[in-house]
Amino acid sequence: MLDDIVGFIGEEEFVEFAYPYLKELYDTTDSIKLFHNDAYCTVSVKYYPEIGINLYNPGIHISLTELRAATENKMAILGNIPPRDVLASGSEMDVINAVKALRDEAAGFDRMVFSCGGGMPPAVSTANINAFIDALKP
Repeated sequence: MLDDIVGFIGEEEFVEFAYPYLKELYDTTDSIKLFHNDAYCTVSVKYYPEIGINLYNPGIHISLTELRAATENKMAILGNIPPRDVLASGSEMDVINAVKALRDEAAGFDRMVFSCGGGMPPAVSTANINAFIDALKP
């Protein structure tokens, strides 16, 4: 599910207006419960594991270290290379450096799916996609 609105409201509003509905939506027996919110999610992300979300695709506004701390490492993370400024507009070396930095930050965290934060932007060069893939190879 995608819902950026929860990133635009405060914690009190999230708990009252979003939490109960997200909890109902994620109360399933599905093994993968993906949530995408690439808005600023600092006040809501700590609730995602108890809602039932187990795979989260954030934006670039919060670091992997902050996400892991806020959720007590209870969710897999899908992301978090900057899509526009690095993947689409950066050089191959920018992409490689961003992937390496995220790999370093993710060291010891086995529930990481490397991707861009938010989603693939238009006009990403094949060279940058290949740089991304190559930077993930051991």
